[in-house]
Amino acid sequence: MKELIIISGKGGTGKTSVAASLVALAKKSVVADCDVDAADLHLVLAPQVKKVEDFSGGKSATIMSDRCNNCGKCYEICRFGAVSKDESKQPAYSIDPIACEGCGVCSYFCLQKAIAFEPTVNGQWYISDTPYGPLVHARLSIAAENSGKLVSLVRSQAKMLAEKEELPYIIVDGPPGIGCPVIASITGADAVLIITEPTVSGEHDLERVAELVRYFKIPTYLCINKFDLNLEKSKSIEEKAVASGINVIGRIHYDRAVTGAQVKRVPVVKFARCTVAKDLRDIWDRLVTELN
Repeated sequence: MKELIIISGKGGTGKTSVAASLVALAKKSVVADCDVDAADLHLVLAPQVKKVEDFSGGKSATIMSDRCNNCGKCYEICRFGAVSKDESKQPAYSIDPIACEGCGVCSYFCLQKAIAFEPTVNGQWYISDTPYGPLVHARLSIAAENSGKLVSLVRSQAKMLAEKEELPYIIVDGPPGIGCPVIASITGADAVLIITEPTVSGEHDLERVAELVRYFKIPTYLCINKFDLNLEKSKSIEEKAVASGINVIGRIHYDRAVTGAQVKRVPVVKFARCTVAKDLRDIWDRLVTELN
């Protein structure tokens, strides 16, 4: 069983479109959408949800009015300003659930034991069926944190499914950037595929994500999407990738068929016989050779 993580240094490079097509070409794989802050792989894979579970990424504090004696200790020690005071109310103190960082200090020091400190629901995760295999995906609630923890949960569920159904590949649509969710996505993976574009920002952000992946010593491959829009920049990106020890595994032409596939909500390799579909098939064939 091999796990391939598809990431990008920035958003908008076409990462999810590439991931969807590779999933369709793989035929026998478990799919995981680890871009939990803005999951959208489900938009092109037509999933039928089979299982829904709440995700708790932390705890939050709540003042119990029947126990509070308005001592104000919580107000004094909260360094995040989450506790507010209004003497016209009973109790006079309340905790803003958005501002609360879930540290638990107020609950620990409350002599009246008037502050409940309980797990919060930060989102949901799903297991769905798609025409291309099972999909594990998730949705983080608005302003919720611990996306890295949710990413790890999605990956672990995908691995369990792959082992149960004896499928050879796990294909993960990872988040963009270099933050905690990306680190949670690539740790322990068999290979990473970076999707970039021939722009100044694409080149800059590729350098950052390449440095991150190099730290984890994971075999890394590069695909330049819409490379023909700026051949000079594409060449510069390839040269830097090779110098960093990254294998340039393919180029993808600019093709309006991608937009048409998005409108129809299908992977582009299932939408039309076009240049970009051939590019993606060639990339998948090379990846299979590298992974095996």
